[in-house]
Amino acid sequence: MKVNVYDTSGKVVGEVELPPVFETPLRPDLIRRAVRVFQMNRRQPYGASPEAGKRRVAESWGPGYGMSRVPRLARTGRAAFAPGTVGGRRAHPPRAEKVWARKMNRKERRLAKLSALAATAVPELVRARGHRVPEGLTVPIVVRGLEGLERVSQAKELLLALGLGEELERAHDRKMRAGKGKMRGRRYRVRKSVLVVVSSKEPAERAFSNIPGVEVLTPRELNAEVLAPGGDPGRLLMLSEEALQEIGGWEPWR
Repeated sequence: MKVNVYDTSGKVVGEVELPPVFETPLRPDLIRRAVRVFQMNRRQPYGASPEAGKRRVAESWGPGYGMSRVPRLARTGRAAFAPGTVGGRRAHPPRAEKVWARKMNRKERRLAKLSALAATAVPELVRARGHRVPEGLTVPIVVRGLEGLERVSQAKELLLALGLGEELERAHDRKMRAGKGKMRGRRYRVRKSVLVVVSSKEPAERAFSNIPGVEVLTPRELNAEVLAPGGDPGRLLMLSEEALQEIGGWEPWR
């Protein structure tokens, strides 16, 4: 499988053969499971205080009073402490000792990563995921001189020259989050856009840092979640020639 090589002005300057890892069979079931494991392992344990709802002196009056036998406060007769009473404890509160982490076999996790990587080379999957990819642009996008970009203006000029202006607008059109997350530093939901993979983050990370939805990673940092956010394979991938050469050294799936 061959793709075009572009320069920083968006012009085709050659072709390159994709490494064998891009021929890994698609396994959406493993990709979704791997992403779910990443999400579960990031969860922070939470739970109710062990004394919540129990800070009252209440006991059942027993039979013979014409009232139910729930614990009651002295003199007032008001029900307390028991589940279902005002200010009482919860019957089954969340417990801080619950383990949210999940395990996944090493080979399955690796197959999920390689499968998600191979999906980035299928234009139909990339467009089905919602990315605005112009006709004629080969995916993944291999750019010569990508790691030499230093300024945000240069990065935007590259993306616009490749015809990704509509993709940038899609990611820039952020949506306000529903719920209390608006009060907790995550007011807006930003769509995932181009994933830039370079062999060395500097200075490319600075160049793409202020563009909504764009992430910059090295090949060693790739996993199923960044290649298929939300478990949906087909993320729009941009690679430098150096990063593609490093990925070419990976052992293909057998």
